[in-house]
Amino acid sequence: MTLRQFAMLLLLAALWGASFLFIRMAAPVIGPLLTIEGRVSLAAFSLMLFALLRRKALKLGLYWRELLMMGLLNAAIPFSLIARAQLHLSASFASILNATTPLFAALIASVWLKERLSLKRFLGLMLGVLGVSVLVGWGPISITKAYLLAIAYMLLATFFYGLAGVYARLKLTNVPTLSSATGQQLAASLWLLFPLMFDLPRRIPPLNVALAVLALALLCTALAYLLYFSLIREVGPTKTLTVTYLIPFFGTTWGLVFLHESFSLGMLLGLCIILTSVLLVTELNLKTLIKAWG
Repeated sequence: MTLRQFAMLLLLAALWGASFLFIRMAAPVIGPLLTIEGRVSLAAFSLMLFALLRRKALKLGLYWRELLMMGLLNAAIPFSLIARAQLHLSASFASILNATTPLFAALIASVWLKERLSLKRFLGLMLGVLGVSVLVGWGPISITKAYLLAIAYMLLATFFYGLAGVYARLKLTNVPTLSSATGQQLAASLWLLFPLMFDLPRRIPPLNVALAVLALALLCTALAYLLYFSLIREVGPTKTLTVTYLIPFFGTTWGLVFLHESFSLGMLLGLCIILTSVLLVTELNLKTLIKAWG
């Protein structure tokens, strides 16, 4: 991996980590659904504009069934659940829980695709459960019904990310990457239109919230997708997916710096356990990880 490619990887992690910051800023003010509708619709528009400027034909009609399903599984549902969770969870806490996505992906692949669940992967899954337990039990927030429900929303979101990843392996292998990214965001915006009618805010959002949604759409979604697919093309999926280990670092940093969130020893310990479990489940080791970033 060249210095430029590593910088792209860091930027991607920083952008995806910042998504938790912007959601935390917007969702409590304008509601989870409007926050996410703004995210996906503006991202879809900007990606379509990018395709137009690059004179790339998206041909979304050829893959509309697959993209409609991916828009639901990979965007509309998990994005909305995360925004709902962040009404009660800090950006740093949510970004750490988000790192459990590969654990669910491995579990779903073992059931759906009949992939062998090796002892190493099984131990990784068990370690992941321990990590979440430590994170929740020793977190900086008092355990309440709303807190536990928010954690459930967050874990359900990562389950859908894992489900979407397996579905994509089955159905989206022949779909061009730009078409996939654009179609998913466009489909998600359509899925959310009806429920949004019952969750509209009663006042015009302040400027800082509008800018947070704009940044969430243009930077954390549209630009991030372009970076993600560029990295996959240049360095391959395995090296690109190491971004998983960097997102919690940036998510926590942005939360601490801009929102003055608290960070406890329990959160640090939970993060370390979860990331170790992800290393086991993805069957990477530290030597491979360092080599990927080298």
